[in-house]
Amino acid sequence: MRESYLVFGSPLIGEEEIAEVLATIHSGWLGTGPKTHLFERRFAEYTGSALCVATSSCTAALHLAMLAAGIGDGDEVIVPAMTFAATANAVLHAGATPVFADVGEDDMNLDLEQVRRRITRRTRAVLPVHFHGRPVDCAGLRALAHEHGLLVIADAAHAIEARWGGRPVAAWADLTCYSFYVTKNVTTVEGGMVATERRDWADAIKVRGLHGLSADAWSRYSDEGFKHYQVVALGFKYNMTDLQASFGLHQLARVEENLARREEIWAAYDRGLVGLPLRLPPAPAPGTRHARHLYAVRTTPDSPVGRDRLMAELHRRNVGTGVHYTALHLHPFYAERLGHGPGDFPASESIGDTTLSLPLSAALTDADVEDVIAALREVLS
Repeated sequence: MRESYLVFGSPLIGEEEIAEVLATIHSGWLGTGPKTHLFERRFAEYTGSALCVATSSCTAALHLAMLAAGIGDGDEVIVPAMTFAATANAVLHAGATPVFADVGEDDMNLDLEQVRRRITRRTRAVLPVHFHGRPVDCAGLRALAHEHGLLVIADAAHAIEARWGGRPVAAWADLTCYSFYVTKNVTTVEGGMVATERRDWADAIKVRGLHGLSADAWSRYSDEGFKHYQVVALGFKYNMTDLQASFGLHQLARVEENLARREEIWAAYDRGLVGLPLRLPPAPAPGTRHARHLYAVRTTPDSPVGRDRLMAELHRRNVGTGVHYTALHLHPFYAERLGHGPGDFPASESIGDTTLSLPLSAALTDADVEDVIAALREVLS
């Protein structure tokens, strides 16, 4: 039994972030300003993207991406049934309809054959999720989208470091959205980013993300003097602040170092959990790089306890876990809104019933990892 509780998803925060936050506070500029813009530029460099626009969350990023691409009433967007609510909600917020497709039992990513079957004359885009940090078949999806004249708007909330064919996942999509939520591999506590190659889309996202104003706060109140603005579109309050970016600048600087640490933890889990009645995550596909965001195991029919009981027993032993996720079509809102029920997407349902995510953070010590392994062995043996 651990003496202290191992919080699931607790990030590694260094002295550099703390010093940067204090410097931002002392500067007097807390809102969207020079550090947000610097973070955008550095993130664009890391992801190989021409343009990046920071937002208040990945949900905001997805919503703005939909609007910039002109998706709205009467349109359909294909999304995986196994994902977080924000993926489908962004489609609905834009006025379009999310069309669920099932995922693969092993990789838990969009099944491209399932996507093909759901394409109609109203389909405008496919919204893949690089689930748990494992990239989807980017080349296959890109080819399918091109064949049908569809956009690819990617949810890369789990996949900042992910690569397909040696290229960042953003290179394979028209718009790619990232999350910097507190549990993510790079955190700004709350925050998001949209990456794209198109200037018109980036400009539209920037305008719609700050009330529809023609100039953002930095250009209105900078040391160059006040600048008048006009409202040119119906916008939202979706901007990132310099206080958030202060975290992100140093988190991003350590992104590869932290990935290497999570790879060590991943390998330790792979070794330590062999022989238990658990389904471990498969190895990354050749030619890809897994972002190692979530290490999710699945209970099996011969497990002495079910998933929920296993989580409760780990909690009792001071080990926090998570569920990522319950299949979306089984939630009351989507079931009623879209007319779905049990049995519609069997792989997503099976994953949602059996999966649990173990602690995976660069902040974990070797002793923490051994505690997780020991607790699982105690419960399952």
